Amino acid sequence: MSTEKRIVLSSDHAAIELRQAVAEHAKSLGWEVEDIGPISPESTHYPKHGKAAARKVASGDCALGIILCGTGQGIMMAANKVKGIRCGVASDTFSAKMIRQHNDANMLSIGARVVGEGLALEIVEAFLGAEFEGGRHGTRVDMIKAIEG
Repeated sequence: MSTEKRIVLSSDHAAIELRQAVAEHAKSLGWEVEDIGPISPESTHYPKHGKAAARKVASGDCALGIILCGTGQGIMMAANKVKGIRCGVASDTFSAKMIRQHNDANMLSIGARVVGEGLALEIVEAFLGAEFEGGRHGTRVDMIKAIEG
């Protein structure tokens, strides 16, 4: 399968179960999933997991990434430090769709302690089902890219 339908998943210890549910759901939607997250419930540091997933997306090895931690915020901040990554946190389907359509987000972050499994799967579906619209949004994404240097 090409990288066009390949996603990377990762999380910290707070989101292992939700990450596994997300992986199964993404597979059911026809995506190839590379899950690089921890399997042990022992405490682990979200920055290293956000960075590892972001590098897979930035390198082109995976088209998109989904990362999770307790709030979704910390792991998102770490991922966004990797050049070429545009990751947004979503706790609703509208935001998940819009970060793809308007911001060309290539990664999604979810807070496992913020949303339940049912909503998280709907968020994932909205994100994976949306496509970048380009046009005026392309100009704005280019402006974001220029900030990276």
